[in-house]
Amino acid sequence: MRIYAIGDIHGQLDMLKAAHARIEADKARVGDADAQIVHLGDYTDRGPDSRGVIQYLKDGVERGEPWVLIRGNHDRMFTRFARFGIAHDERIKSGLSWLDPRLGGQTTLASYGVESEDGAFEVAHMRAKKAVPDDHLTFLETLPLTYEWEGYLFVHAGVNPKVALADQDEDDLIWIREGWLDYHGKLPFMVVHGHTAIDAPTHFGNRIDIDTGAGYGRPMTTLVIENGHEEVVTPTGRAPLEHDKA
Repeated sequence: MRIYAIGDIHGQLDMLKAAHARIEADKARVGDADAQIVHLGDYTDRGPDSRGVIQYLKDGVERGEPWVLIRGNHDRMFTRFARFGIAHDERIKSGLSWLDPRLGGQTTLASYGVESEDGAFEVAHMRAKKAVPDDHLTFLETLPLTYEWEGYLFVHAGVNPKVALADQDEDDLIWIREGWLDYHGKLPFMVVHGHTAIDAPTHFGNRIDIDTGAGYGRPMTTLVIENGHEEVVTPTGRAPLEHDKA
């Protein structure tokens, strides 16, 4: 029994295809073509081809690939802006808009041929409504927030450790950092997540963070879990997962 996971994608279509190629090579080596691949969200923003990423993943799901897709906070920001012109999210304490270059909404719209600038929300929204296919938005909007497998919980950002899984708030599942990243207690599952970019995929005892900053041009991590053991899938084979010493 094994399952694979891919960290935050952020419009990096070439990196995503390379990640799938690494996984398929590993599947071929172990003879498990049907093993699932979980994608941990943030398909949009910052990278150059959010549209291409969404279409690629949508096509794969529709042809029956064993792919699980989790929704991330950047995916929600994109759909909310394209649908309703909402440019801000209460969880962004700095007050930055989705169109601020640091969040990357402009690059997502550009992949659909839409020019935009921070502050010109109404103009960008009207252009996005015309340019972004409805099926792309529906695809992202209907993705699940979590996926459970053999004692592991896959989620974009993490969980509120004080709340049962059935009662988790959507905002926490796609945004949480405070009260989560510094929590070292036991959980009823091992959490595999992204959202918080780190230098190398790391096991923190009760959680595994595999966002290694693809949105900033850094590597995209692929993880394999097999018989309760986790490893990184690299172009030359499997490698040990770093463990936090704290």
